[in-house]
Amino acid sequence: MAKMMKAIEITTPGGPEVLVAGERSVPVPAAGEVLIAIHAAGVNGPDLKQRQGLYNPPPGATDIPGLEVAGEVVALGEGASRFKVGDKVMALVQGGGYAEFVAASELVTAPVPAGLSMAEAAALPETFMTVWFNLFMRGELKAGESLLIHGGTSGIGSTATMLAKALGAGPIITTVGSEHHRQASLKLGADMAINYREQDFANEVPEFTGGKGVDVVLDIIGGDYVAKNYKVAAMDGRIVQVSLLQGAAKELNLWPMLAKRLKHMGSLLRPQSPEQKAAILADLLAKAGHLIGEGKVKPQVYETFALDDASQAHRLMESSVHVGKVVLINSAN
Repeated sequence: MAKMMKAIEITTPGGPEVLVAGERSVPVPAAGEVLIAIHAAGVNGPDLKQRQGLYNPPPGATDIPGLEVAGEVVALGEGASRFKVGDKVMALVQGGGYAEFVAASELVTAPVPAGLSMAEAAALPETFMTVWFNLFMRGELKAGESLLIHGGTSGIGSTATMLAKALGAGPIITTVGSEHHRQASLKLGADMAINYREQDFANEVPEFTGGKGVDVVLDIIGGDYVAKNYKVAAMDGRIVQVSLLQGAAKELNLWPMLAKRLKHMGSLLRPQSPEQKAAILADLLAKAGHLIGEGKVKPQVYETFALDDASQAHRLMESSVHVGKVVLINSAN
């Protein structure tokens, strides 16, 4: 096996142009890890924040971006026994996905589900685990409960819509940025999609729900959406914060939280331990794995780019015209 590999490096914090192909040593899998020859890697919001210098990798993690991959096991670390060389797998990693090889804990590595391409499998771990942990494990969304999803056609939003619909939640309301995205969100399973450029969800949601509001809000926006989320939440509602694209809430009246007995929670997936992530993955596969296996819920890959074109993939992500996931393909493997 080669000792060196191609990897996409962040030369300095900045725009997509700072992503440049370089050469790194092939990782050596530690105890309990597998070495994966990467066929495809998902592109996610945290990758963009890391490139901008706003989201540093956890201590000890590689500075190469990329949090989810699919590929083939090519070597095993000491004690690793869940997989064998040649197995096709997908994995959640601390970083290193924008490369030809990555070492992954076998705890957060799983076989590629039947019926999924490598690109689709690479678009699954980070997004599906983030949605599952926040919306179902922490947000406790149940069948028959109403849901508001901000960023309805993002990777997070599209996944949340599909999973919630398949598991009986509803009505499902999303916010989107264009008529094209509104139609795409409805096709994914939303009962109502609100174009935030033309309508204010703080007015539309109460009207759509007959004044009751929604049981759960999944928010990637933050900023002034937080106060509006409190307004549209139902009694005993839960607001789950998974990102802050608009930054912090600058003015926030907490009275609705008290009056409605609201719960506002948030989390980051990347800093959690392999054991914590393994528990999330196990719960996801146990309760929703059949939906993936039966093709009822499938990662939505909008466009793929060659590994060398990572900067173009980031430009597409920042344009927000995509529906679903953007994926890098490593033709060398």
